[in-house]
Amino acid sequence: MTSPDPRLTPARGDIAAAHLRGVVQAERYVEPADHTVIACCAPIRRAPNADAPMDDQALFGETFAVLEEKHGWGWGFSRADGYVGWADMAALGPAAPPPTHRVVALRTYLYAEPDLKSPPRRLISLNAKLRPGRTEGRFADTGQGWVFAGHIAPLDDHEADFAAVAEQFLGTPYLWGGKESVGLDCSGLLQMALEAAGVSIPRDSDQQEQALSGRWTVIAADAPKRRGDVVFWPGHVGIMLDEAQLLHANAHHMQTAVEPLAEAVARISARGLDVRTVARSG
Repeated sequence: MTSPDPRLTPARGDIAAAHLRGVVQAERYVEPADHTVIACCAPIRRAPNADAPMDDQALFGETFAVLEEKHGWGWGFSRADGYVGWADMAALGPAAPPPTHRVVALRTYLYAEPDLKSPPRRLISLNAKLRPGRTEGRFADTGQGWVFAGHIAPLDDHEADFAAVAEQFLGTPYLWGGKESVGLDCSGLLQMALEAAGVSIPRDSDQQEQALSGRWTVIAADAPKRRGDVVFWPGHVGIMLDEAQLLHANAHHMQTAVEPLAEAVARISARGLDVRTVARSG
């Protein structure tokens, strides 16, 4: 029997989510308490301190389910992608009604008033979740600030070309565990681009490889490529923009960059890592 993936299994020896009763052993089982992210994002860390490595982020308006609170930190999991870890409780607020909209611009401000000259309260990123209420002029009230209505759309309003969404991140600094517009990693880029297109996938590249291999067509590594093909190496992933150019957030350039696939393959192969899977939609 395959052991549950600890990244997606909110369980430790002393505590586990109630829905895992009978699946994993723990001293006690707890019903998660949902909290809404009220900061620009909530880093999901490996330990309850700000210096611990970050493996994921819950975006503004998303839900983080808390099983345990400790010294201002909550241990639990993201409702968006299931990732388990610690989040700063200062970034979380009470559970809010389900969102109805998401941010469709790369990033946008929440303003104190429905006026572009008013002080911005937060800078939120693509796919941040909102439940806008009343509108004044070109702005909508989110309860946490006023957002330009042209930068949001209903959750079921999907982009046709996820590669075009990914291209918007060109030049964004590389950030391990990030998936917001001011910093993200390779799998965060793919996850955010596909979410904008209405495709939900897990957080890490190996999980994404497995998920897309089961849904999409897997083609040979040396087969001709086309726009939207997703190329997986062990621990890395990129998106083809055409038959030759690869877009990826990577630690070589320390940003989201475009380069010839052949150059990326040669450089990564020199480290003993070869292309493992190429997935094509449809």
